[in-house]
Amino acid sequence: MFDYPGQAGNVLFMPAAFLPSPASDIWHLGPLHVGAFALCMVAGVLAGLWLTDWRYRRAGGQPGVILNVATVAVPVGIIGARIYSVLTNYRLYFDHGRDWVDVFRVWDGGLGVGGAVAAGALATWAYCRRNDIEIGPLAVAAAPALPLAQAIAVWGNWFSQGLYGKPSGLPWAVQIAPSHRASGYQAAATFQPIFLYESLLYLLVAVAVGYAIRRFSLTGNRAFALYAGLYATARFFVEAQRVGYTPRLFGLRTNELFMLVILLAAWSYLIFLRHSRRPVQVLPIRPPGPVKPLRPRSNTAAAQVGTSGSLAVADAAAGPGTAESGVPEPGAAGTGTAEARAKSDEPEPAPGLLGPRPSVPQPRRSEEPAAATMAYRLRRGSPAQG
Repeated sequence: MFDYPGQAGNVLFMPAAFLPSPASDIWHLGPLHVGAFALCMVAGVLAGLWLTDWRYRRAGGQPGVILNVATVAVPVGIIGARIYSVLTNYRLYFDHGRDWVDVFRVWDGGLGVGGAVAAGALATWAYCRRNDIEIGPLAVAAAPALPLAQAIAVWGNWFSQGLYGKPSGLPWAVQIAPSHRASGYQAAATFQPIFLYESLLYLLVAVAVGYAIRRFSLTGNRAFALYAGLYATARFFVEAQRVGYTPRLFGLRTNELFMLVILLAAWSYLIFLRHSRRPVQVLPIRPPGPVKPLRPRSNTAAAQVGTSGSLAVADAAAGPGTAESGVPEPGAAGTGTAEARAKSDEPEPAPGLLGPRPSVPQPRRSEEPAAATMAYRLRRGSPAQG
């Protein structure tokens, strides 16, 4: 039987092996006072951002996008975390004898992870919408990273000794100082480490979400809804095991009530998507067909196409005054053009308002023979330039 100074009564049970709690949750570095809870939160955020950025770039996303989104999502997430903590523990700030100014003392603790995720997700959606960033791939990348960040951040409760269950004699039971024990549990020294169970559950959620994304090719909305459903389910059962006073509403702790709403909304959304899913018709890939030859401009050109697909241009058929490239020379455009139109049975162009249109001499476009040029274009399948 062990006696703790400053404690009314003695400890009736002390196991031989247990998990000790840190002596203090504040570290003094000269004039600076660093909170262990805040450091765990920062470590979780950094780990989540790293994993999200790695997954996003691996999927083909541009580098730097996650960092730009984090500059907005992280501050908004901190504000949301504080609002969530105040709403779920409102009597600590607004009850009789309490000072409501403590709402702004964020460095003293009191950050709700659920509020941080909700506010951060809303800020991310607004940022992506404003900057024309597709949020689906980003949600797929962040869905497994969020529970990893939570699994690290929840260890801040080990330093603050604020998240534990009923008394336990297990080897991994956590020791709670007398000043942090709930009313009615002063005679016990070690309790169920709820923060440890919660951290392990979040790691399982991260693995499950990552596996589901790869196995079922989940889109962004499905991946995030699956994460929200698994997280809320795990948190609901964890909150039911903790001891200590927390405000209640409708017979449930406020945290339990919030988690119940989230898990019902998330699972209902997934069930709705499953029943409304339409089968995707996958069309078979056709092999590339043969290249179609270019359509000749006249019957004369069609007669000049050989069996090999190349165009054999007969300079004699074009009439006198025609160069080797098949383009009429300046000064002899009328004779060759008239004979070519007569052979091809093409009608004469309609005269304009001021009389017949004069033929404009054209310069040579290339020294390459027209037959070789057309054959090359037929093999490549490129459109001919008239």
